[in-house]
Amino acid sequence: MNLEEQRALMLSGQMYDDLTPELVAARARAVGLTDAYNRSIGQPPEAREALLRTFLREVGPGAHFEPSFRCEFGFNIAIGRSFYANFDCVMLDGAGITIGDNVLLGPRVGIYTANHAIDPAERIAGGCYAKPVSIGNRVWIGGGATINQGVTIGDDTIIGAGSVVMRDVPAGVIAAGVPCKVLREITAADATGFRSSRP
Repeated sequence: MNLEEQRALMLSGQMYDDLTPELVAARARAVGLTDAYNRSIGQPPEAREALLRTFLREVGPGAHFEPSFRCEFGFNIAIGRSFYANFDCVMLDGAGITIGDNVLLGPRVGIYTANHAIDPAERIAGGCYAKPVSIGNRVWIGGGATINQGVTIGDDTIIGAGSVVMRDVPAGVIAAGVPCKVLREITAADATGFRSSRP
C-alpha cells in the first residue's frame, strides 16, 4: 500500500502496520519539519504559522506552539484560531486530532490517538490501531495531562494538571485525576470580572 492507502486504513480504526517504510519515512519527515518550526521561535507569527501549514492538516490564525513541539505525522492534526501550547507538547496523530478555537495547553501535554496491539506477537510485528481525539472550543488542559485515544472534550472545560483522560469529558466542567473524572460544573460564580487591558 502507498502512504495515502495506509493513511485511510489508519483513519478507519483498523489494525495497521506501524513499521512500514512509508510510515517510518513520514515520521522522519515530521521530525524534520517540527525541528524547523521549533527553531523559528522569535520569527514573526505569520512566518511561524506558515511553517505549521506545511505539515499540519489545518491551522487557524494565531496558532502558537512553544518549543519543543513534536507530532508523529502532522497530516491528521487540525487546530483552530488562537491556539496556544506551552513547552514540550506531543501529538501522536495516527488518527485525527481536532482542536477548536481559543484552546490552551499547559506544558508537556500529550495527545495520543494511537495504541499498540495487545497481543505481544502482533505488537512486536508493528500492529497498531488509532482512534480520533476531539477537543472543543475554549478548553484549558493543565500541564502534564495525557489525552488518550478516542476521547472527546467538550467546550469550555478545564482538565487539571497531571490528569489521564481515558473517557469523554462533557462541556463546561472541571475534571481532573487519574483516571480523569468530573469534579464540578463551571458556573457564573466562577467569573471574577477580569477584562484585558489590551486594545
